[in-house]
Amino acid sequence: MKFKSIEEITQFLTPYADSIGAEIVEVETKIKPPSLTIYLDTESGIDLDTLEKFHNLIDLPLDEFDVYEGNYTLNVSSPGLDRALKTERDFIRNMGRDMEIKFFAPMMGKKIIEAKLIGYNNNVITVEYEGKELNLELSKIAKISQAIKF
Repeated sequence: MKFKSIEEITQFLTPYADSIGAEIVEVETKIKPPSLTIYLDTESGIDLDTLEKFHNLIDLPLDEFDVYEGNYTLNVSSPGLDRALKTERDFIRNMGRDMEIKFFAPMMGKKIIEAKLIGYNNNVITVEYEGKELNLELSKIAKISQAIKF
């Protein structure tokens, strides 16, 4: 089964997302069963109306774009509260917030820490952890997401 790359799909869909004030934060493709999932967000969060509007806006253009040869399921979704930060824009938007940081290998004797994000520069984040500033390379971090507190 032939399908377009994630980069091609993202590039094709970005103007549609921009037109409704949304941002594509991730595109996921699956071969079995064939499906395309697009995760959207906005500066103020995402709602069902925006997701539905985007789905309706891209449905026909995607058929002509020919993501897959044949039928597939199209999903448009919120990235969720615990979505991983991936882009520079994600890091900038989350400055000053408490983050949950999961490491590939233990750092400071821990695999997971909670710290405040206070800086981002290319592939290094700066966090405030237990009263100290730490510079952490993104290559050492398995996942960084907003800490969820109830």
